[in-house]
Amino acid sequence: MGSSLLPDLGTEIIIPVCAAVGILFALGQWLIVSKVAVAPDKSHPAAADGKNNGITESLIEEEEGFDDLSVVQKCADIQSAISEGATSFLFTEYQYVSIFMFGFAIIIFLFLGSVEGFSTKKQPCTYDSSKMCKPALATAVFSTISFVLGAFTSVVSGFLGMKIATYANARTTLEARKGVGKAFIVAFRSGAVMGFLLAANGLLVLYIAINIFKLYYDDDWEGLFEAITGYGLGGSSMALFGRVGGGIYTKAADVGADLVGKLERNIPEDDPRNPAVIADNVGDNVGDIAGMGSDIFGSYAESSCAALVVASISSFGINHELTAMLYPLLISSAGILVCLLTTLFATDFFEVNTVKEIEPALKKQLIISTALMTIGIAIVSWIALPSSFTIFNFGIQKEVKSWQVFLCVAVGLWAGLIIGFITEYFTSNAYGPVKDVADSCRTGAATNVIFGLALGYKSVVIPIFAIAISIFVSFSFAAMYGVAVAALGMLSTIATGLAIDAYGPISDNAGGIAEMAGMSRRIRDTTDALDAAGNTTAAIGKGFAIGSAALVSLALFGAFVSRASISTVDVLTPKVFIGLIVGAMLPYWFSALTVKSVGSAALKMVEEVRRQFNSIPGLMEGTAKPDYATCVKISTDASIKEMVFPGALVMLTPLIVGIFFGVETLSGVLAGSLVSGVQIAISASNSGGAWDNAKKYIEAGASEHARTLGPKGSDAHKAAVIGDTIGDPLKDTSGPSLNILIKLMAVESLVFAPFFAAHGGLLFKIF
Repeated sequence: MGSSLLPDLGTEIIIPVCAAVGILFALGQWLIVSKVAVAPDKSHPAAADGKNNGITESLIEEEEGFDDLSVVQKCADIQSAISEGATSFLFTEYQYVSIFMFGFAIIIFLFLGSVEGFSTKKQPCTYDSSKMCKPALATAVFSTISFVLGAFTSVVSGFLGMKIATYANARTTLEARKGVGKAFIVAFRSGAVMGFLLAANGLLVLYIAINIFKLYYDDDWEGLFEAITGYGLGGSSMALFGRVGGGIYTKAADVGADLVGKLERNIPEDDPRNPAVIADNVGDNVGDIAGMGSDIFGSYAESSCAALVVASISSFGINHELTAMLYPLLISSAGILVCLLTTLFATDFFEVNTVKEIEPALKKQLIISTALMTIGIAIVSWIALPSSFTIFNFGIQKEVKSWQVFLCVAVGLWAGLIIGFITEYFTSNAYGPVKDVADSCRTGAATNVIFGLALGYKSVVIPIFAIAISIFVSFSFAAMYGVAVAALGMLSTIATGLAIDAYGPISDNAGGIAEMAGMSRRIRDTTDALDAAGNTTAAIGKGFAIGSAALVSLALFGAFVSRASISTVDVLTPKVFIGLIVGAMLPYWFSALTVKSVGSAALKMVEEVRRQFNSIPGLMEGTAKPDYATCVKISTDASIKEMVFPGALVMLTPLIVGIFFGVETLSGVLAGSLVSGVQIAISASNSGGAWDNAKKYIEAGASEHARTLGPKGSDAHKAAVIGDTIGDPLKDTSGPSLNILIKLMAVESLVFAPFFAAHGGLLFKIF
C-alpha cells in the first residue's frame, strides 16, 4: 500500500482547469467558424452600391459558369429554416420529456426514501458496520438531485450540439466554393466545438456535483457516490428519448423523401421540389447530432459513476484517498488535453487538399488520439494511483497494482479503436464488403437486402471478441472496477470521437443546402465527398457507442449485484433463468417498436409528399414552392407520439421486475438484455451503414465497377435506394437506441437497488 504522487490539491486544480481549457478551445473553434459569413454584410462597400449582394470578397470566388451571388442569401435562408425546424422540435420534445423528468424524480425520492421508512437516523456503513453513515433519506434526496442534474446536462449537450451543427452547415457549403480543404476544415472545427463542449461540460458538472455533495456527506463517501449514480441515470434517460424521438423524426422524413422523390419522381436527393427535404435535413440534426450528443454523454456519466461507486467501497473510499478516488475524472481530464492536441493535426498541422485525403485524415484522428491517450493514461496512473491498493470484488477486497489498472484502461481504449476500424471496413465503400452489397443490386432489391443482412451479422464477430477480451483482461486485473475504467478508456477520447461523428451530419446538411440553393455540380460533388466520408465516420461513432455501452452495462451490473447484496448469479436457478430469457427478448421487442414507429411515420410522410406532387400545379417544373411546414409537422408529431412506448418499455421494465420478481430475476434480465442487445445493435448499425454507402458508391461512379452499376435512376441504383431505405431505421433509430437500452436498464437498477433489496420480489413472497 502507498499514497499517490499527485497531492489532493493538485487533483482539485487539474480537473476543473482541464474542463475550462476544453470549453475555451471549443469557443475558439466556434469563433473561427463564425468568420465565414452567410448573410450580406451591410457595412461592406459592396453592399453600398448594391453589387455582389453585400457579400464580402472572401466569399466571392465565382466558379466557371456560376455568377448568381444571390445563392449566398439562399444558403442563409435554408440554414435558418433548418435551424428553426430543429429548435422547434427539440423544444416540443423537451416539454414532454420535462414532464417525465419531474415524475421520475418523484419516483426516485419516494422509492429510495421508503427503504428505511423516510427515517432521518444514521445507519451502519456497508464497508464497516461499526461506523455510522448518512440516512437512506439523504440518499433519496441527493440521488434525485443528481438525476435532475444529469438529465439537464444531457439535454443541454444535445441542444448545444444541434445549434452548432445548424450554425455550421451553410458555412461548410459556402466554403466548398473554395475547395474541399476549406469545407472540410469548417465541418471538422464545428464538430470539435460540440465534442469539446460536451466532454468538458460533463466533466465539470460531475466534479462540481461531487464537491457540493461532499459538503454534506463529509467522510461518508459510500453514500456520496451512491447518490452520484443518479447523474448517470438522468443522462441516459434523456438520451433514450433524444435518440428514439430524433431517430424516428429523421428517418420518417428521409424514407418519405427517398421513396417518392428518388424512386417515383426520379429527382435528386435534397431537390428543393421535394416537400420532405427540409424535414430530412432537420432530422439529421435532431437525430444524429442532438441524440448522439446525449447518448455519448450518458455513456461517459455512467462509466464514471460505475467506477466511482466501486471505488467508494474499496481502499480509496475507506481510506479517503481523494486523488485515487477521482482517478476516472483525471483520465477524462487527460483525454481533453490529448484530443485538443489531436485536433490540431487535422486543422493546423496538416491540410486536406483532395477528396481522397478526407477519410484518411479522419482515421488519423482516431489513431493519433489513441496513441497519445495511451501515454496520458500511463502518466495519470503513475501519479494518481498508489502502487498497490485494494478493490471491492463481490464481498472481498482484491489487491491490485497501479500498472494493472493502467492496462485495464488501455485495453478498453485500444478495443474501441479496433471496433472503430472493423466498423469502417464493413461500412466504407472503399472496401470489399460494401462493394459486394453494391454489386448485388444488379439482380434487384431482394439480393441487396440479403447481402446487407449477411454483412451485418458477420460484422458482429470481431467487435464481440474485442469486447470479450477487454472484459476478461480488465476483470482479471481489477474486478468490476477494471471493467468500469476500461469503458472509460474507450470513451477517454470522446472529444475527438464526437468531432468526427458530428462532422458527418454537418457535411450531409451542407450537401442538401448546396442542392436546394441551386449551386453547381462541382460544389455538390465536393459536399458529396465530404458526406461519404462522414457516413463512414458516423458508423464508427456508433461502433464506439455500442462497445462502450457493453462495458458500461457490465460494470453497472457488477455494481448492482454488489449493492443488492447478491452473493452469486446462478443461471440454473429458475428465478435467474426466466430473467435471462426475458432480458434477451427485450432488445427484439424494443427494435420492433422503433422500426414500426419509423414505418408508421414514414407512411404518413409518403402520402403527404405524393399529395403535394399530385395537387400543387408547377411543383415538378420548379415554378411552385412545396409546403415544407406540413412535412416538418408530420415528423414532429409522429416522433413525439411514437417515442413514448419504447421509452416506457425501457424505463418501466427494471421497476416492474425488481418490485414483483426481485433482484435475482432482475440480474438475469440485465444479463440477457446486455448479451442480445449488443449483437443486434452492431448488426443493425453496420447493415444500415453498408446499404447507405452501397447507394453512394453507385451514385458517385468513381470506379469502372461503380459506373457499370449506375448512373442514378438505373435499376441497380433503384435497388440500392430500397436497401438504403430499409437500413435507415436500423442504423439511425434502432441500432443506436439499443446501446442506451442496455446501459439505462443497468444504471436504473443500480439506483433502485436498495429499494429492490428491501421490498422487491412481491410475487415470490406471496407464492
